[in-house]
Amino acid sequence: MRSKKNFEKKDWLIIFLILILALILRLYKIDIPLADFHSWRQADTAAVARNFLRFGFDLTHPRFDDLSNIQSGQENPQGYRMVEFPLYNALFAFLYKVLPIFPLEVFGRLLSILFALIIIIILYYLTFKEINRVAAFFSAFTFSIMPFFVFYTRIVLPEPTALGLGMLSIFFLYQFTQTKNKNLMIFFYLSSTLFFSLSILVKPTIIFYSLPLIYLFFKKDSFYFLERFYFYLYFFVSILPIVFWRIYILNYPEGIPANDWLINSVNTATGLKNIFFRPAFFRWIFFERINNLIFGGYLTTFFIIGIIIKQKRKFIFSFLASSIFYLLTFQGGNIQHEYYQTLILPALALFVGAGINFIFENKKLFISPFFIYFIVISLYLFSFYFSFEKIKSNYQYPKDLIIIANIVQKLTNPDEKIVTDRQGDTTLLYLMDRRGAPAIYKELPELKKLGYTYLVTQNKDYVDSLKKEHNIVFESNNFWLIKL
Repeated sequence: MRSKKNFEKKDWLIIFLILILALILRLYKIDIPLADFHSWRQADTAAVARNFLRFGFDLTHPRFDDLSNIQSGQENPQGYRMVEFPLYNALFAFLYKVLPIFPLEVFGRLLSILFALIIIIILYYLTFKEINRVAAFFSAFTFSIMPFFVFYTRIVLPEPTALGLGMLSIFFLYQFTQTKNKNLMIFFYLSSTLFFSLSILVKPTIIFYSLPLIYLFFKKDSFYFLERFYFYLYFFVSILPIVFWRIYILNYPEGIPANDWLINSVNTATGLKNIFFRPAFFRWIFFERINNLIFGGYLTTFFIIGIIIKQKRKFIFSFLASSIFYLLTFQGGNIQHEYYQTLILPALALFVGAGINFIFENKKLFISPFFIYFIVISLYLFSFYFSFEKIKSNYQYPKDLIIIANIVQKLTNPDEKIVTDRQGDTTLLYLMDRRGAPAIYKELPELKKLGYTYLVTQNKDYVDSLKKEHNIVFESNNFWLIKL
């Protein structure tokens, strides 16, 4: 049985309750220091925002705290960070400047949560329109409560913002295909173009969401969409800003991290290893990540049912196709970093909803309706538990780093450059609110010539070899602050 295609009061009530639940779960440990899982990447993102506050909101010259040659292979004395366009960073830096009632990183998390809530609303709406209310509820519910979904949509990274903007572009183009009013068509078309352009600027990998957009043009005009000028104009206008941005940042090679490995390699203890279409890639992505980590094992049942059932729902399959193309293109990045899977979460939630809806539509296959409810509730509970058991450590952080950061702040000046021996991890630099190098990438005399004044290390054996030639400003059982 299919639901009516028009929203009713109960749909707004369902969405409201789901959003409240989603918000509550994402506020869990919202105020912890920026030292939790993937802190090195979060610290880089937050540092750009903090340096907007420090040096001014120059979006064409984003800067972070790493002044070394570690990421790009070239000395980076200005700390340029030339990756995605820093719209997300500037937004939460601006929020902090206007209303500094929370730490900067909390505003970063809150902005990610805002876009997560937008994604949930759009996911419910599109699933409701394309399938029905039952599928919409479980799609939105899955996105709202599952631990992996929760953690990676309240993180200080641009992915949730980019995904939210991308979903807004799909939502407005969907409206464009539904209306006959010319003024509304223009509004929806321009809105979709704007949001898609912004989403690609924030995270270029959102380009994979072109498939649902292309399908919507096809849905409106059949194959005649290839003859429509507005189809080509849409993608030309959307892609033009990121093309300009990528050309522009070539002027700052010292700020562009090495990224060739994202396609086919994984960084291991013994160096880069090729993973491209190897069995290990499929095991890690589809079994370890999607099945175990994201779905907690049991929700995979509904996801598979949602895929294999016969249904003329080409639009929702375009989301799945986009996700698969994305995973197969950036195999190295997706294996190396869990947060890369943030972009496939809408498709995963959507097909879980479709699978559960199929079960409810075929009640005769089961003993009783109560048995269906029991199965669905039980699988959600088991999935949540096993996923949370893997995700809960992501919220933990090393408290010793906070202590070190506070001591170094008291003993050094804000403009002094500091070296840490964190093997490229910029977390401690961010916590100390100091710029410098996150690894000892040159001999200490060379680093001194480059303007570095202090070394922070937790390596006692290394300190013993330095005592004769350097002044130890502070020492404890945990770390040493050494004057270069």
